[in-house]
Amino acid sequence: MKMRAPAVPLITVDPYFSVWSPDTTLNVARTEHWTGKSNSIIGSVVVDGVEYSFLGYYRDLYKMRQDSLEIDALSTKAVFETDKIRLTATFTTPVLPDDYRLLTRPVSYMNLSYESIDGVEHTVIAKAVACEELCLNKAGESPVMTEEVAPCCCVKGMRMGNTVQNPLNRSGDDLRIDWGYFYLAAKGEGVETASEVFKNQTRITVTAPLTAGESRLFLFAYDDIVSIEYFGKHLKSYWNKDGQTIEAAICEAAKEYDEVLARCDAFAARLYADTEAAGGEKYAEILSLAYRQVIAGHKLVLDEQGEILWISKECFSNGCAATVDVSYPSIPMFLIYNPELVKGMMRPVYRYADSDEWKVQMKYDFAPHDVGCYPLLNGQVYGKKRNIAERKYENEGVLDYNKQMPVEECGNMLIMEAGVALATGSADFAAAHIDVLRGWCEYLLRYGTDPENQLCTDDFAGHLAHNCNLSLKAIMGIESMAILEELLGNEKAAASYRRKARKMAKIWKETALNADGTSNLAFDRPGTYSMKYNMVWDKVFGSRIFGKKFMDAEVADNRKHFNAYGMPLDSRTDYTKSDWLVWTASMATSKKSFMSYIAPLWRAYDEMPTRVPLTDWYDTVSSRMVSFRHRTVQGGLWMRVLMEKWAKK
Repeated sequence: MKMRAPAVPLITVDPYFSVWSPDTTLNVARTEHWTGKSNSIIGSVVVDGVEYSFLGYYRDLYKMRQDSLEIDALSTKAVFETDKIRLTATFTTPVLPDDYRLLTRPVSYMNLSYESIDGVEHTVIAKAVACEELCLNKAGESPVMTEEVAPCCCVKGMRMGNTVQNPLNRSGDDLRIDWGYFYLAAKGEGVETASEVFKNQTRITVTAPLTAGESRLFLFAYDDIVSIEYFGKHLKSYWNKDGQTIEAAICEAAKEYDEVLARCDAFAARLYADTEAAGGEKYAEILSLAYRQVIAGHKLVLDEQGEILWISKECFSNGCAATVDVSYPSIPMFLIYNPELVKGMMRPVYRYADSDEWKVQMKYDFAPHDVGCYPLLNGQVYGKKRNIAERKYENEGVLDYNKQMPVEECGNMLIMEAGVALATGSADFAAAHIDVLRGWCEYLLRYGTDPENQLCTDDFAGHLAHNCNLSLKAIMGIESMAILEELLGNEKAAASYRRKARKMAKIWKETALNADGTSNLAFDRPGTYSMKYNMVWDKVFGSRIFGKKFMDAEVADNRKHFNAYGMPLDSRTDYTKSDWLVWTASMATSKKSFMSYIAPLWRAYDEMPTRVPLTDWYDTVSSRMVSFRHRTVQGGLWMRVLMEKWAKK
């Protein structure tokens, strides 16, 4: 990878089990949770009695020289040297999208091997040290227990956990897990373990001898006991739905490593080839870095009926779970690799929308914003008053209408449903919710032509009435309803919705455009501009409501507004959103034009001074992060790939 990644993925399982390096040189800084809090793992090798670090930061160790770093969709590989040996460390989290066992099994790999570079045999011992921060929200908040474990004859290690086990005790954003148990283990003979209290922190250590030319496998695992609270019920992750223990999962992972790595390498190579073909080398590099982040912002569990729930966390925003306007931008990646996961995003929303709280108490006839605050999904929390000290929401059943996003979320759900139907070739999933979908479509018909002063996903600069891009979402939501009705065999209803979508589009053109054909931010704000990314679905669906000529003009006009690191979201500020930038770019007819949008995005990440997992909200003048990191919305970067895949059908 030529791009200097803003942060390097090491362990990427779910929103809690997440470890990153904030520097591309892996042994100059402490490893971190995606929130930026320390999640310290130290990797070192003792060569002929002298210890050198290759991972994380420890002041009193020599550092190996890092010669190279390669990052693909599922692995991070670094090569280090001393004057005696060359060490290769490969970190892999096998989150393959169509294998739920691997996608959810909370075991991540570190594979080590070395070769002599001075022609002399050496005694080499590898060491991994994990600190208590990995099983606490913050170090020192609670006493920690440790014990040796030997899950099977070929694996030995240590586990560490909070002595006060209170699963699912609270929810929030800048928050790490403080229940369950972290495991550190190694495979093979000669493994030794230890625990100690060092500078008031408990830490566990696993050491193992290395033999030149042979690999030594280390494993990191986390047993969270229970993963999600779903309308009062505690749900386990998919991997242990049948009662598998974490010890058995660790042994299984150790035995399968070679086979799993081969599958991961094949998937990563295919992802790179497809994305490079769609948008060039820089596009492929960005997507390769984004993949693990998008997956690890979710948790997969099964509901009481055994149906998949793919729960997202709204990272570094407010911690909301199953947020509709966070799921919506993420779906291109999942429509490509496994559309069943998009159904898993939508099921919690349908369930809450059908609840008495939403329908009877609130009397809302539009789609909800979210279904809780991660990991507690008991109903929408956005718009509720929150007790910060206790990390709990007050005034159950009371939602501030001014914080609702009616047109936004109705359009999102309808477009997501149409996407699933087209990806799977069936509208059966929509059929089970057809009445509520029709109700949401009617809401768009009533209020989508010229939306009132209401919140939408772009209103970082404040609420905005008469939002042109929000009206586009309503148009594409209505077109989505037409697609669903057609697939269900309701031709008359489909034709009616199509006529209404085109009538609304005609009004849009009459009110959104300036004399020169450029479009405004809002219907009543001439001389302004914004990304019209919601229009991209017209091209994806092949519905031709706006047409190639209009899109080409919009894409060309956008180029006038570029700063050094890309196009601003709209004329109010200099910041942008990476997902919407790529959606806007995807309306371009030529690959060359698309790549002209991608180049400054790549440069922004390559030069970004904010060293965090890929931010989607950054400044186009300085490339600094404005806010947000590790968000699942980066799944939207796959829009061009999705478009080209569907165009070939």
